[in-house]
Amino acid sequence: MKYDYDIICIGLGPAGMAVSIMASEMGLKVCGIEKDKIGGECMNVGCVPSKALLKMARVNKIKFEGKEISLDPTAASPFQKIRDYVELVGDTKTSKMFKKVDLILGEGHASFIDNHTVEVGGRKVSAKCIFLATGTEPAIPPIPGIDTVDILTNKNLFGLNEIPKSMTVLGGGAIGTEMAQAFSRFGTKCTVIHMDSYLVPVGDPEAGSILQDVFEKEGIKVHNGKSIVKVEKRGDNIALATEDGVEIVSEKLLVAAGRKIDLTSLNLENAGVRYGKGGIEVNRYLQTTQRNIYAVGDCNGNFLLTHAAMHQGMIALINSMNPWPFKKAFEKYIVPWTVFTEPQVSCVGMREKELKSRNISYETIVTKYEDYGVAIAEEVAVGFVKVFASSRGKIYGVSIIGEGSGEMINEWALAIQKKIRIYDIMFCQHSFPTMGFLSKRAAETWMMGKMQSKFVKKVCKTVFKLFS
Repeated sequence: MKYDYDIICIGLGPAGMAVSIMASEMGLKVCGIEKDKIGGECMNVGCVPSKALLKMARVNKIKFEGKEISLDPTAASPFQKIRDYVELVGDTKTSKMFKKVDLILGEGHASFIDNHTVEVGGRKVSAKCIFLATGTEPAIPPIPGIDTVDILTNKNLFGLNEIPKSMTVLGGGAIGTEMAQAFSRFGTKCTVIHMDSYLVPVGDPEAGSILQDVFEKEGIKVHNGKSIVKVEKRGDNIALATEDGVEIVSEKLLVAAGRKIDLTSLNLENAGVRYGKGGIEVNRYLQTTQRNIYAVGDCNGNFLLTHAAMHQGMIALINSMNPWPFKKAFEKYIVPWTVFTEPQVSCVGMREKELKSRNISYETIVTKYEDYGVAIAEEVAVGFVKVFASSRGKIYGVSIIGEGSGEMINEWALAIQKKIRIYDIMFCQHSFPTMGFLSKRAAETWMMGKMQSKFVKKVCKTVFKLFS
């Protein structure tokens, strides 16, 4: 059967970009469909603008005789500058990457006619393989009264024109913590409230505690373990009430309480693609229940992270052109993550609670930033490198909170993926003085722990006498 294209990619966020650009560079005929803007949420209302805001907030404050002062008192609104950056990246950089892709932009949602054909904007297009990369939307919790107030999410946050005087952040995950710190550093009185027992709950409890200490020193109030029972308009402000009687009143409410997957417009039933509340069902090769249709990124519910989406796009594309023995299982690739607060919070592999639940015997190795001279000299002596490893050096998981953790975590991700032992980290020379040297120190700490054994000491003395 003859098709219009080799590949149709629905959604041109990080996953869809990886599929479309790589496939077109390989010589395949590709049609990319995007209902909004190229780059998806990440580039337009997520990763790119949020990191720009964090950077602006960071440089907007300096220490002077122990007091925080603004470098630029006129910097009342960074948002237009951020929108200009996003437009520049989208129009002059990203769009050039699609020069070999036929694009259908801003013509509405695509929907399936059958497993090879979709309709968008009254037009039907077909392809041998179809990739779904439709992402997620902000989840709005069903709190009484929340639909009666104007809320902020990541989708409209960067459309603001000025910094609010006060803001309540509902959610203590990545978006909530990053935006709370950024807005606070621009002068907004921020409060974070969430249901979990510590900040960044997918990570390490001790890291969450350290981040909370930093927040409270910066004037950010944190309410952990709170369930909100009511939201209401109060004059020009918004009031939240918790079940235990706490009331928070602020000018703005930012909802950062997770993501939801909305697949209704795709008419997946027409293509025979199975899905549920958790997203589109995929096998280990990212194929749906129709083997010529792949689902990559957030829409399949596995690892809702930009870099995971891009990686899945690459893996799925490779799988679409490889026979079975050479297909790659996406879950075999380790997924690190970072929350870009200051200090940064990063993790990879298993957390301690997972190790305990699976009855895995492990050792905990910790090296602290406060014990590292360079961190002290650079005034970033907050945080730790925490490694969970077996007695023989197998690395199960790593949690890092501190300066540069987002760069440091990648070394540990590679180590876990390639089954590199912790003593190999010790024998790898690390550039000094860098924060990454703390990873080597953690490995050295593990080794020094082994030296406390009387048997090992006896062996070392015997070998030394024999061969020195």
